[in-house]
Amino acid sequence: MKTYKHIFFDLDHTLWDYEGNAGEALHELYDHYQLGEKGMFSKAELVETFFAVNDMLWDDYNHHRIQRKDLRERRFPTIFKRLGLAIELRPQNIEKEYIALSPTKGKVFDHVHKVLEYLSPKYELHIITNGFDDIQSTKMSSSGIADYFKAIITSETAGFRKPDPRIFQLAMDRSGAQAEHSLMIGDNLRTDIGGARDFGMDQVFFNPGRKSHTDKVTYEISGLKELMTLL
Repeated sequence: MKTYKHIFFDLDHTLWDYEGNAGEALHELYDHYQLGEKGMFSKAELVETFFAVNDMLWDDYNHHRIQRKDLRERRFPTIFKRLGLAIELRPQNIEKEYIALSPTKGKVFDHVHKVLEYLSPKYELHIITNGFDDIQSTKMSSSGIADYFKAIITSETAGFRKPDPRIFQLAMDRSGAQAEHSLMIGDNLRTDIGGARDFGMDQVFFNPGRKSHTDKVTYEISGLKELMTLL
């Protein structure tokens, strides 16, 4: 194995449990707005539809087809349209409330703190995330992981999104790292793994669902605790 000096993590879906935290926030908003009393859809249907729409919009955002404001303006109207909720019954401020609430949730994947505690004396740890500064900062603080990381590179700050090589170059510049001594850990084969591979970095594909793929990856794990054996 190479000698690594710097380890770069993706944040959402890799360390911070996006699905768990978003689901918890949506459940609270469902109760707050008494959406169940309208008899149109269940909490589970709201969560399922949210993720379907959210994934679609984030894919558009990552491919530069829409901007941040478009993502936020379209998300809940599209969700409620799919769920059949009449316009006059739709909560008007739910997007703002979701944005304020969800990042304050602190769920992380299993063994995150133990793994970061293990890695931090041995390597310099950093974040590269396709996210917004304020939201990602709140997520890291709420989950108690912010202090483990030195350089935190967001696509908003960089002006580029993974897999664009320019965000990886900025991460090298900010951290003082070199690609050949760096390792990228993430859950997305295109943005995290493909982006790092094309930049010349080794990668760890975090694949908790053990989904089948044909991509070339340096290492693959299904649980973060495996990093304690790998590194």
